[in-house]
Amino acid sequence: MKTLNRIVQKVQINIPFTMLYESYLEKFIDYGLNPEIGLDAAALDRFSLADFSGIAEELHKNSRTVTLHGPFIDLSAGSPDPAVRRITHQRLEQLLELVPLFNPLSVVCHAGYDAKRHGYFKETWAENSIELWCWMADRVAEYGARLMLENVYEDGPDDIQFLFENQKNPKIGFCLDTGHSTAFGQADLKVWLNTLGPYLGQLHLHDNLGNDDEHLAIGSGVIDFSKLFKFFKKYKNIFPIVTLEPHAEKDLWPSLEYLDQVWPW
Repeated sequence: MKTLNRIVQKVQINIPFTMLYESYLEKFIDYGLNPEIGLDAAALDRFSLADFSGIAEELHKNSRTVTLHGPFIDLSAGSPDPAVRRITHQRLEQLLELVPLFNPLSVVCHAGYDAKRHGYFKETWAENSIELWCWMADRVAEYGARLMLENVYEDGPDDIQFLFENQKNPKIGFCLDTGHSTAFGQADLKVWLNTLGPYLGQLHLHDNLGNDDEHLAIGSGVIDFSKLFKFFKKYKNIFPIVTLEPHAEKDLWPSLEYLDQVWPW
């Protein structure tokens, strides 16, 4: 672990709040890990403001940097159904209450576009999404953080490019998830980078075998990460927040070792 101290200090590690609260806080403190805290609907409803505040205080006391990941299951910023948009707004309001406690560098939310479900009303979906995300970005910015919108089921960058080009809010950045683009998308990693690189503010790094969102250690799947780091060696003025997203502790350490060898900044 000592040999990885340099890289550990530079990245965020994903962890659901429930796991951090119940069993992983001590490990994050002892190992010097910086969390990206997942705040799903169950955690937002289960825990009190005092619970969240206690964890935040421990992290700040130990000089940990924090990023937050918002709820996403069954939410839709662009839904044509006003009731769905209301519950989406409500969940985001719950998330916003916690931003000043954690003082995060960024708040990540899923852009949420899926052509199979939303393609036939994309114009409406786009208008609704831009309205909600601009509101969210302004609120997040009030606390000194930046909203990042992440790809999941999008076929390629064209599906959500309008969220960054057509909105007039530079407070919104793009979070590129390498695992999602490989498991669910159709476009090559280079296409994502070349299209949305100017808006890139964060990376979610994990690997898979190409068909499922397995969240494996970097280098243990089919993703060609050399394309990613060649991009950053070429464009030295882009410095995204980097989050590792292993879903098993055993996949964290190989990912850190991989990054330690290729870190471009």
